[in-house]
Amino acid sequence: MNKTRYSLTLAFSLALSGCQTTPPDTAAEPAACPTIEPVVCPACPVMACPEPEIIERVVTVCETPSPIQCEAGPLESRYPIIGDREFALVEPGDLVLEARIDTGAETSSIHAEDIQLIEKDGKRWIRFNLENPQTGAIIPLERRLHRRILVKTKAEGVADRRYVVRMWVTLGDARVWLDVSLSDRDDFEFPLLIGRNMLVDNFSVDVSKHHTLAKPTTESEEN
Repeated sequence: MNKTRYSLTLAFSLALSGCQTTPPDTAAEPAACPTIEPVVCPACPVMACPEPEIIERVVTVCETPSPIQCEAGPLESRYPIIGDREFALVEPGDLVLEARIDTGAETSSIHAEDIQLIEKDGKRWIRFNLENPQTGAIIPLERRLHRRILVKTKAEGVADRRYVVRMWVTLGDARVWLDVSLSDRDDFEFPLLIGRNMLVDNFSVDVSKHHTLAKPTTESEEN
């Protein structure tokens, strides 16, 4: 009888399992990841450097050196001092002329008469006359034309074109191969004007003085 009951029970179970239309959900849910507890590392203490021990305090002071004072030599040791008028020797012509010293004039100038432009061997020359103020004698000269300059007179404002020649001019101990413009200086007190082209690097001018240099002598006077 027990075998009969077991057989009925088994048959009933099989009948029920055959009647199921939806298969059972056999997919298992994924397992959750375990929570990892953070590991806290112990912090190392920051070691502070000890304060340095001051044995001796050194203070540096920068001293500005005093400027070197150069002793200024006397003016006479640099350039001879000349006044506003001096005697000069002009060559050729061997003339001693009283000159007006003018620091405002760039080029020196001399009184000349009968100025003519001539040509010799294809080159331009200037023929002119100088006058000896002591004797009144006329000295004819010819010099190569060096250049021309344009001079404006302050009084009339008229431009005057002048010829420039080169001559030897001696003033004191300075003998200079000088550019000299030829002009009519009848209206001026002095027949010779000494400008900056002779004064620079040769003389210092003191307008309160005059005739500070010895008067030059000519060869005829020496003989």
